Amino acid sequence: MSKPRSSRATKAPPAAAAPAVPPAAPRPISSVHSLRRHLQGALELEHATIPPYLCALYSIPDGANVTAGALIRSVVMEEMLHMVLAANLLNAVGGTPRVHHRKFIPAYPTYLPFSDQSFLVELLPFSRRALDTFLRMEKPAKPHAKPEPGDSPTIGQFYEAILEAFHRLEHHAKKRGETIFTGPRRLQIAGDTWYYGGGGSPVAVTDLASATHAIHEIMDQGEGLDHGIFDGDDQFGQVDELAHYFRFNEIHLGRRYQKTDGPTRPPTGAELPVDWTASYPMAPNPKAADYVGQPAIHRLMVDFNRQYTALLRALDRAFNGEPSALGDAVPIMYDLKYRAQALMAIPSGRGDGTTVGPGFEFAP
Repeated sequence: MSKPRSSRATKAPPAAAAPAVPPAAPRPISSVHSLRRHLQGALELEHATIPPYLCALYSIPDGANVTAGALIRSVVMEEMLHMVLAANLLNAVGGTPRVHHRKFIPAYPTYLPFSDQSFLVELLPFSRRALDTFLRMEKPAKPHAKPEPGDSPTIGQFYEAILEAFHRLEHHAKKRGETIFTGPRRLQIAGDTWYYGGGGSPVAVTDLASATHAIHEIMDQGEGLDHGIFDGDDQFGQVDELAHYFRFNEIHLGRRYQKTDGPTRPPTGAELPVDWTASYPMAPNPKAADYVGQPAIHRLMVDFNRQYTALLRALDRAFNGEPSALGDAVPIMYDLKYRAQALMAIPSGRGDGTTVGPGFEFAP
């Protein structure tokens, strides 16, 4: 007599997990069209860093954290220069810079354009949390890190890919008796047409040598010349300053760098006093829509956004044949500071002790 079968169903062996499909590698910059797209992306990338830096700067009350505020302001000024340099590079290869449109302004929190999306960038008041993000944004690439045209771990590797593409595409064009530098010279913003008050200066891009110079200006100011802590501006008869990462690290660690310090060691100079409590407690990532129920605040938020959009409109004009429009941007920048500080002094009404802040949203 046979044994009765068990009433319990026999479990099937677990199915083998499907092998993970690695993400597709970013496409190389293989054409002038692709180069233009990446240079427009560089404009968007440089711009995406500015509102977070401005929020931290504007949240510092007058008279507080003077040195830290000056360091942040110096970085903001150089990011504005980087936007000009990116526009010059794009114009040089026959592209059209576009900064005055809704998609140009990211909705914070956001990932940096062309990044590996390993961290989010937020609009925050001056704080340790904000500085931690700034250090991640400006993190230097490791020595011999490969160029990355997309999904890049660092801004420097993204620009290395752009620099490599300039050299490769121009080399191939020369073989055909051509050049990739087909843009009108009149669209270039040069140092003799604009002084912005920061380190470095605009570079008119007309050939491979000037394109290389412009890209190195951006990279060296951000993460240091030859993997050092300084930006190398003394090569061009200007004051040698710390690269952005190391300026932020001074604030983060509360100590200044000396000439003898290196990138892998903490600074050993004088103490840099920082009062982390001396800032307006702005609610993170403010949006005008958050205050529709508070009409007075909502109106101030919208007015700020309209002025910021006017600033982008002035930059768009400057990058597309009206360099004098950069002069229109200066008073708008001052006006934005006062509007932002006024917003930061207003309680948000959330019941958590936070205040309102600027949203940096598109408002035509």
